[in-house]
Amino acid sequence: MSEKSTAVYGGQAVIEGVMFAGKHVHVTAVRRKDQQITFLEVPKKPAPFLTAIKKIPFIRGIVGIVESAAKGSQHLTYSAEAYAEDESGHEEEAKPKQKERWNLTMILGVALVGILSFVVGKLIFTLVPAFVESLIFGHAFENKILHNLLEGAIKIVFLLCYLWFISQTPLIKRLFQYHGAEHKVISAYEAGSELTVDAVQKYSRLHYRCGSSFIIFTVLVGIIIYSFFTWDTMGERIVQRIVLLPVVLGVSYEVLRWTNALRDVPVLKWLGVPGLWLQLLTTKEPNDDQVAVSIASFNRMRELDRQVSPS
Repeated sequence: MSEKSTAVYGGQAVIEGVMFAGKHVHVTAVRRKDQQITFLEVPKKPAPFLTAIKKIPFIRGIVGIVESAAKGSQHLTYSAEAYAEDESGHEEEAKPKQKERWNLTMILGVALVGILSFVVGKLIFTLVPAFVESLIFGHAFENKILHNLLEGAIKIVFLLCYLWFISQTPLIKRLFQYHGAEHKVISAYEAGSELTVDAVQKYSRLHYRCGSSFIIFTVLVGIIIYSFFTWDTMGERIVQRIVLLPVVLGVSYEVLRWTNALRDVPVLKWLGVPGLWLQLLTTKEPNDDQVAVSIASFNRMRELDRQVSPS
């Protein structure tokens, strides 16, 4: 690859592997216990209505987030099943059943669980800090903007503590290493670099367009948006947070796109720094084997994309 690539790709770390989303297919590569790499390849089904919606600013972010939660859950489940098979020693028995497992009902069920998990998790992360802030500072002063700032600070503390805590477990640490491998491959591709392990390892494990950056932006954007509204009771505050959640998500997605577009502008590139800081927790430096899995997933995704659309 000699020229800088312009295509935009995204991915996700899974258990012992990486998923990449192409134009026509999602591909997950997983390193098995016997060191072989296996793949889950899920073609994208055209949905003209969703395609049209995803072109509308602020709306497209919400649609994309829900779609990512659904797809990501499916691929994470595949990797978890592969890991469980390896640990139990029954991988050979399970291989003939692999295609049977991923029937339409299973895919829809896993997608629904993924969406519900995201919604419930986001509601908890939004509402619990509001309760805590109100419990501690509710009667200390009347300034609503200051209450919003404290609520945002509590969210960030909760988030950092949660990420640090889970990163101490061996399985999550490896997941974060694969997350770093995913970023390195995308960065290498976007720079026009050759996709070899040695070349990819030279790139940063941090990336402006990461979902981790999106999380921190939802906190910062939420502080600003909530400041335009007021409340008198805790009940009103909670309802307000729930109603405004789609707005916060939609605006945060646009901010993420904006910071990614401006990352080469000397002054404006600092807008994306908070997200990069958070990635210091959500990514770890991958080893060569993990980078090799990420490259295999990316190359297989691009190969299948070219088969559908050679141009």
